[in-house]
This record gives sequence, C-alpha cells and structure tokens, in this order.
Amino acid sequence: MPPALTVDSSELRDSLFSESEKRQLQAIDTLLSDPSHGDHWILLQEFLLSFKSQAVNWRGAKVYRALWQGDNLKIQDFLDEHFPQGFVPLTSEAGIDYSPIEAALLDEVYELADRLTLQKMCELAGDSAVQRKWVYFSEVNQFPVTDLQTLDTLWLVYSEGKFGFSVQREMWLGVGKVWEKLWPKMGWKKENIWTRYPGGFTWDLSAPKGHLPLTNQLRGVRVMDSLMTHPAFNPSTF
Repeated sequence: MPPALTVDSSELRDSLFSESEKRQLQAIDTLLSDPSHGDHWILLQEFLLSFKSQAVNWRGAKVYRALWQGDNLKIQDFLDEHFPQGFVPLTSEAGIDYSPIEAALLDEVYELADRLTLQKMCELAGDSAVQRKWVYFSEVNQFPVTDLQTLDTLWLVYSEGKFGFSVQREMWLGVGKVWEKLWPKMGWKKENIWTRYPGGFTWDLSAPKGHLPLTNQLRGVRVMDSLMTHPAFNPSTF
C-alpha cells in the first residue's frame, strides 16, 4: 500500500482528481483511513458522485466497497440515496438481474461471484442452458453486447483491474492468441496439468492476472474463443 499523504484538503482533492493513478490511490488510502472525518467525507462524496457522469472504474469501486463494508450510518444513508442500485450500472438488454454478482464481489466472495456469473450466462442463453447449467459457444455468440460488458465491468472494477473477460482477452492477444501460452499465465494450467476446480483455484486478489472469471475454462476453448471474439470486446483490434 502506498504511504498516506500528509497534506491539506486542497492538496488531497488535487491528488484525488489527478490523472495520475498513483496520486489517486495515495489520496484514496488517506481518505479511507478515516472516512468519517469531515473533510475526508466531503471529498469521498464528491469523488463517488463524479461517477454519475462518467464511466465507473476500479478506483471508484475501491472507495465504494470500503464505505459499503463500513458501519457508519451517515455514509450508508448517502450510498442508499445516491447509489440505490449499487455502484455499477447493471444494464441488460435481456432483463437479467446482475445485482447478486455485485453483492458477492462487494463481499469479496469471488467463488460465489464466479458461480453466479455462469448462472447468469445460462439465463442469457435460455431455458435449455439453465437446465444443463453451462453454455454452448454458439449461444455465447448471441449474447447481447450490453450484458457481456456489464458482467465484464463488474469483475474489472471489483478486482482493481485484475479480473474480467476484457483482461483475459488482452492477455490472449498478448500471447498471439496461443491458448497454451495463455492458460499458465492465468493460473489455469501448470506443467501441462489443468488446475482442479474448485480447490485448485485462488478465490481472492492474490490470484494471477486474468484468473477470474473461470467458468468457461471448464467447457473448453470454443466457449472461451467465442467470448474473446465477441463484439462486446472491441472487435476492430483483430
């Protein structure tokens, strides 16, 4: 963790809204060291409210989760008033409720969040997928862009940018789309042996980059390929 800043409120605000990720994180750590402090609380409110008019990111999610996990009633009332549906806009073209995934990620129960992700993907695919409890690659191809982006955003922001389909795709492109080079980097395979589910996987932020969500590793490369090539994830780079 970076050292806390010992500066006045104006300097903290400058750092909090800086384009430097390092300065932002230093300010966030200082503010969260005593979030109920008057000046700190004003800055935290301002920072969170800024995401009403811009895309959410993992720094904002870090603040939101820390406050959400606290027991300060004033802070909880603020979150309930301004973020009644959670921090991430849970948009869905298919009418799917993704709030259980956000709740699990807020609680840092990543294994549950992973299982819920597969469950919601089955709901996207239809009744047959719900009954069999997994999806075909051809069903993934038909997933709405909005829904996959919502799932990805949830994983991305609540993992400090470490997990998510887009992270996995970036890594896949980085190894020249060679699957056998990708699996070890994500911790899905070691010395040519597949990681055993669920006990072999790491269900916290100490996991390798791209480690989660891992549900599609269980059904082979075709489902994963459909995700990596889905229009939700910038097809123009292919």
